[in-house]
Amino acid sequence: MKFQKSMNNKRYPELIRSVLESESYQAPLDENLLLNKNSERVKPYLNGRCIYLVGMMGSGKTTVGKILSQVLGYSFSDSDALVEHEAGGISVAEIFNHHGEGYFRAKETEVLQKLSLMNHFVVSTGGGAVVRNINWEYMQTGVSVWLDVPLKALARRIAAVGTGSRPLLKHETGDVYNKTLMRLSSLFEQRGESYAKANARVSLEDIAAKLGQRDVCDLTPTAIAIEALEKIDDFLKEEKGGQNRI
Repeated sequence: MKFQKSMNNKRYPELIRSVLESESYQAPLDENLLLNKNSERVKPYLNGRCIYLVGMMGSGKTTVGKILSQVLGYSFSDSDALVEHEAGGISVAEIFNHHGEGYFRAKETEVLQKLSLMNHFVVSTGGGAVVRNINWEYMQTGVSVWLDVPLKALARRIAAVGTGSRPLLKHETGDVYNKTLMRLSSLFEQRGESYAKANARVSLEDIAAKLGQRDVCDLTPTAIAIEALEKIDDFLKEEKGGQNRI
C-alpha cells in the first residue's frame, strides 16, 4: 500500500504538529534503551503509516502517544484538539453544551478523514471515535492500537482530577468515584466491541503482571509505550506474513 507524501501535511493547520511538552515524563535509562530498541525494530515494517490510539477517556492515549511520536520521529496529533480548532477554539465540553454530541462526532469524523491522508503521525483519538464505522475506515490507513485500562483504574484517575472537562461524565453531587465508575461501565458496554476491532491491544493488566506490579496505576507511560511497540510489531509482522502467503 502506498501512502501520500508528507507534503499533504501542509494542507492542515500547524496545530497537528504538536511537539512533546517540556515537562513530559522522563523515563529511566533502561526503559529508554528498550523503548528505542523496540522502535528500531518496528520502523521498517511501519513504513511511515500513522498510529491511531483508541481507548476510553483517561486511558493515557495522549501521554503514551507523545512518547511514541518522539521515539519514532513522528508528529503527534490529538483529534479532540483538532475538533476544538475546527469549532473555533472552544473546548470539547463547550461544543457538547452549545452544539450537541452529534455535531462533535461529525467534526471528529472530518478530522480523522483529513488525518487519513497523511503519514508519520501518532494520533490520540477521542474515547467515542470508535463507534462510527466510517472512522474505522479512515483509521485502517494506519495501525490502530487499543489502550485497555481496567475501569476501576480509569475511575480513580478521572475522579482525582475532576470530571468538568469530560461532558459525558459530568454529574451532580455525590460520590465522584462511584458515579464515574458507573458511567464508564455504561460507556464501555456500548464501545467495548468497537475497541476490540483495533489491530493491536495493549492490556495494562498484562503489563503489570509481566512486571510484577499489583496496581496498573504504578506503570510508567514508557512501559506502556514499550508494550505498544511490541504489539504493533507483532501485528505488522503477521500482516506481512499474510501478504506473502497471498
